[in-house]
Amino acid sequence: MSLTAKTCTPCQGGVEPLSRETAAGMLEQVPGWELDEAGREISRRFRFRNFVEAVAFVNRVADVAEAEDHHPDIVLGYGYAEIRVHTHKIGGLHENDFILAAKVNDLYVPE
Repeated sequence: MSLTAKTCTPCQGGVEPLSRETAAGMLEQVPGWELDEAGREISRRFRFRNFVEAVAFVNRVADVAEAEDHHPDIVLGYGYAEIRVHTHKIGGLHENDFILAAKVNDLYVPE
């Protein structure tokens, strides 16, 4: 099943985060995303022609994040939005993070 067909499941903590190796393997399913050195977070920088397009994208990301009840960290500026995802309760990565990343990728229409 593709990641975009899945739904984030509530994480109550108490589970181990994905290993760096497992997370690196899952990156193949979310093109453009990068794994941080510690293997605890994934991120992607999206580029836009202007600030208004970047804001509109971030608003669409917010809608998906609310629907999935899984909220990323977002850095917004003129012509870009950077999305960072990890699962706070476990201090690392969970399948939910990759589900959200895949759904965010679907929202992006390159220039």
